[in-house]
Amino acid sequence: MNDMAAPLPSPARSRWYAYAAIAVAAVGFGVIAVGGIGKNLVYYWGPTELHDAGDKAIGATIRLGGLVASGSVKRVEGVSGVEFDVIDRKGGVVHVKTTGVPPQLFRERIGVVVEGTMTRAGYFQGNRLMVSHNNEYRVPGDASKDDAKAMMKTTVGLEGDSGAGR
Repeated sequence: MNDMAAPLPSPARSRWYAYAAIAVAAVGFGVIAVGGIGKNLVYYWGPTELHDAGDKAIGATIRLGGLVASGSVKRVEGVSGVEFDVIDRKGGVVHVKTTGVPPQLFRERIGVVVEGTMTRAGYFQGNRLMVSHNNEYRVPGDASKDDAKAMMKTTVGLEGDSGAGR
């Protein structure tokens, strides 16, 4: 039997192993971060920024934000799609063609975000159409005449009203 244990590495050698492990981890993290970020990058631009980008915008995944121009909405016959113009406050205009059913709130003069890509033909091909709206709900009609407590009583479960007897 050999009672001699294996010699422990010197502190200087252990330190070099630690430095090497940190360097390998940093290089690996850098390769993953830089190599994969380009494929997952989505730009958020308005019509003016989209035109300013030029050829950089063609083929890139972009979220185009702005307002639907008045009088520009055209339903595509035979397929569920829509064409319209997106405008911004700087005077930029981009023609958009999308496929698929537009959201129920979609209309002229509403804020939209369209995810897609700019084509060489000069229009924006949308894959996903989202409507931007605020979360404020207004009661139809003149809300100043309505009493808030009276409206709450019409809702089952509020103010201790179980809705029984209705």
